[in-house]
Amino acid sequence: MKAAVLDKFKEPLAVKKVSDPELTSDGIILKLKATGVCRSDWHAWEGEWNGFIPPLPHILGHEMSGTVEEVGKDIKNFKKGDRVIVPFTQGDGTCPHCLAGYSNVCNHQVMPGFTYNGGFAQYTHIPNADRNLMKLPEGVDFLEASAMGCRFMTAFHGVTSIGKVAPGEWVAIFGAEGVGLSATQIATAIGANVIAVDIADDKLEFAKKVGAVATVNSIKENAPEAIKELTHGGAQVGIDALGIQATMLNSVLCLDKRGRHVQIGMTSFGDGGMMDIPLNEVVSREIQFSGHLACRSLNTQACCRWWKRNAFNRGNSVNYSYLTL
Repeated sequence: MKAAVLDKFKEPLAVKKVSDPELTSDGIILKLKATGVCRSDWHAWEGEWNGFIPPLPHILGHEMSGTVEEVGKDIKNFKKGDRVIVPFTQGDGTCPHCLAGYSNVCNHQVMPGFTYNGGFAQYTHIPNADRNLMKLPEGVDFLEASAMGCRFMTAFHGVTSIGKVAPGEWVAIFGAEGVGLSATQIATAIGANVIAVDIADDKLEFAKKVGAVATVNSIKENAPEAIKELTHGGAQVGIDALGIQATMLNSVLCLDKRGRHVQIGMTSFGDGGMMDIPLNEVVSREIQFSGHLACRSLNTQACCRWWKRNAFNRGNSVNYSYLTL
């Protein structure tokens, strides 16, 4: 098969012939229809997250959709030809976290494109597929689905499960790219008032198209002060969709008392992921600071159903890069 292979960090991927993936008894062979290109792929390509991936050469790509090509002998839930989407955090189904419904933080977590070869290829193998593969509802095409496997499901989990955004609340979202724009759409559909924050005016204009009621350019303005003025006191929820010191800090500082900060963006591993938190502000204002990782497999189809119900903005949603081979 053909694949775009990472042979060396920070160098162009090499499109070449590689061995076909091998089928296991609990897995399936997926024929890729589309694979998204994520900021996390860039981190991996830079070599910043090489603790996540095996020795090179390696095949990246974790935002995958396609059809089932082959099924292992123990597979019960899928057959050849099924349209599927692949959650990018996958659990074994047996650890305490999986049994509680939180496969995204499984003790033995695996991730396509990171811990094993991913979707920058014509075919890939999905292990433990009955637990870690979801059927794609009719009405959602493969290109749209490739935006959901990471960025949209990540935002869905962050906004609904972790942030618990409610109608009428003010939500400040830092970073108007894949995850941030998805979070903007989801929070808007819930009935929240979204303030999008970024350093690029064109991205902020796009955020308005997908639902933001206000925008702040954090180079031109002090973001926490501007948000507190817009909201008459502070946002109820702040979401850092980027993962750098400035966006995390501004998200915490823009909140009203008892506000909820959701940390979606992950920083590079070079500094151990360490950042400074304004602890006295967190304590004195009873700020809730919550980490967030990807999306539970059980929520994947709920996310797809939500996408279908809220099709009013789908024309603005396909604002992402993708790969087909």
